Amino acid sequence: MGSLFRGEKMCLAQLFVQSEAAYSCVSELGELGLVQFRDLNPNVSAFHRKFVSEVRRCDEMERKIRYIEKEVKLAGVKIEENLSFVPAPLPKAMIDLEAACEKTENELREVNQSNEVLQRNYLELKEHQCVLENARDFFAHVHLHDEGGHYQRLLDEEAGARSSRDSNTLDFIAGVIERERVPAFEQMLWRVSRGNVFLRYAEIIEPFNDPITGNEIHKFVFILFYQGSQLGMRVKRICEGFRASQYPCPEDFNERNEMSTGIATRLQDLQIVLVQMDDHRQRLLASAAVNLSSWFIKVRKLKAIYHTLNMFNFDVTSRCLIGECWCPADELGDIRLALQRGTQKSGSSVPSILNRISTTANPPTYNKTNKFTLAFQELTDAYGVATYREVNPAPFAIITFPFLFGVMFGDAGHGLLLALFGLWLILKENKLKYSMGNDDMFGPIYGGRYMILLMGLFSIYGGFIYNDCFSKSLNIFGSAWTVNGTECLKDFDPDTMARAMLDPKVCFSGNPYPFGLDPIWQIAPANNLNFINSLKMRLSVILGIMQMTFGVLLSSVNHVINGQRHRLFLEFLPQIIFMVAIFGYLVFLIFFKWFAFGPWNSDTAPNLINVLIYMFQLQVPDPVMYSNQSYQKYYGRW
Repeated sequence: MGSLFRGEKMCLAQLFVQSEAAYSCVSELGELGLVQFRDLNPNVSAFHRKFVSEVRRCDEMERKIRYIEKEVKLAGVKIEENLSFVPAPLPKAMIDLEAACEKTENELREVNQSNEVLQRNYLELKEHQCVLENARDFFAHVHLHDEGGHYQRLLDEEAGARSSRDSNTLDFIAGVIERERVPAFEQMLWRVSRGNVFLRYAEIIEPFNDPITGNEIHKFVFILFYQGSQLGMRVKRICEGFRASQYPCPEDFNERNEMSTGIATRLQDLQIVLVQMDDHRQRLLASAAVNLSSWFIKVRKLKAIYHTLNMFNFDVTSRCLIGECWCPADELGDIRLALQRGTQKSGSSVPSILNRISTTANPPTYNKTNKFTLAFQELTDAYGVATYREVNPAPFAIITFPFLFGVMFGDAGHGLLLALFGLWLILKENKLKYSMGNDDMFGPIYGGRYMILLMGLFSIYGGFIYNDCFSKSLNIFGSAWTVNGTECLKDFDPDTMARAMLDPKVCFSGNPYPFGLDPIWQIAPANNLNFINSLKMRLSVILGIMQMTFGVLLSSVNHVINGQRHRLFLEFLPQIIFMVAIFGYLVFLIFFKWFAFGPWNSDTAPNLINVLIYMFQLQVPDPVMYSNQSYQKYYGRW
């Protein structure tokens, strides 16, 4: 029980392990979780250490696994959580793990590249199909249909002009461009051609999917007519600059129909290939999702082991690794057993040696925790870690923190919901350990499940004290206040019908509400907030001063433990005198006012703040809190 209120007694130990057994021994010590190694190579760069190549291989495997995980999540495949213990892999198994990660990554990249190429081809065919479908409307503005069913070119010829221009024809370019680029595209064509380009475009109703990002893209089909080869070169460069895709479009109607039929056939075949490719990708991702969780654990353990081994030193023969570590003095036996298991697992015939050495260095703080106390210990460490062998405030926070939360929250209904949520997390903790426990957002909520339960229970208690359930009062025992006509109203004027207060001398029965706040305060429109907030403020002051005083008392224990008894007189005693003389006196005044003043003399009750102000001014308050209340005759002698 002493280790709960104080940190564990630590010692510095020196470890001698053979090179072939070092990996297994460090693995066993890591699973035990009782050792903190010291870096014996602080002046050596991380790139020049012994096992830097293995750490880089682990980083590369971790990168590949993160890539696989990203692809699995994008595909919506559920990652199966590993509910069993995953040991650190042997050094020989690292090669197999590396090969499996590399094989899966290569297959995924090949599938993604093939799928991207097929998606791009499918997009191009769809765009080409849209160009052919809109070509009839475009050509209708510049062509005439003859009796044979063919389209003939029209020449922009002037009346009566018969020159060499008769042989000139209108050329055209058809393609697809993004919707956002159409205004700038049209403006650029007008400026470059000086109005000699005829542009027609139409929006494609169905949006396309980008083969790389997967986002929706809205595009326009366009066709532009121009005359002359030089202008044609400029127009093509403009199309390339605006990333407009150009597609062949025959002028003849029959040729367009034949080309459109061929494109439709290719689209059907390509759609079948895409479906088969997607099925193959889903199967590949599903098989990878089964092992993804265990791969992550294995790689991280591998990386942690080799990172720890980089803190060791080699002896002169380079056959033995030497390390130093901090460990609990009471756990040396378990640590030696872990080293023995690691030596046996590696097959080494030379046992590992653990020697306790003396040191003047300040040991680290280690507090034993379990699944119940872990959240409270982490909460306490967030404010500051106690020095070595000091009093650990976490056990006291197990009660004080949820209780103060209940004082602040103070709603029985919402507290019940919070307690039920914490209870559900506790009952399902084994199932939620890997799914919710490893999540960045919900992990702290899962870790604090016992804290949430206690906060809910204390909130229920605070709600009953405040008589507050979902912001409504519960009249369980019956109110101690009665209203019989206007005779119990204080300063009531029937002519103005103004609000009046109940006179406690007449309306109060004299027997307080058995438990908590009287429900009549819930329906008091004028002064309910003033009364309830005043009550909560006084409770907060009392509890806060009690907690601060308790913290000062705990500091005296640290002074005795550290052998600094002079600090009891120079630090602890002045603190406790100041605390009790001012704030302790305030708590005394609060309780005295509650007991000394009732319905019969509440009108003459002094204000607590004024009493404190008069105390610092060495004056007698008016009215006085109690008889013979004078500060000057006590402090004036000083």
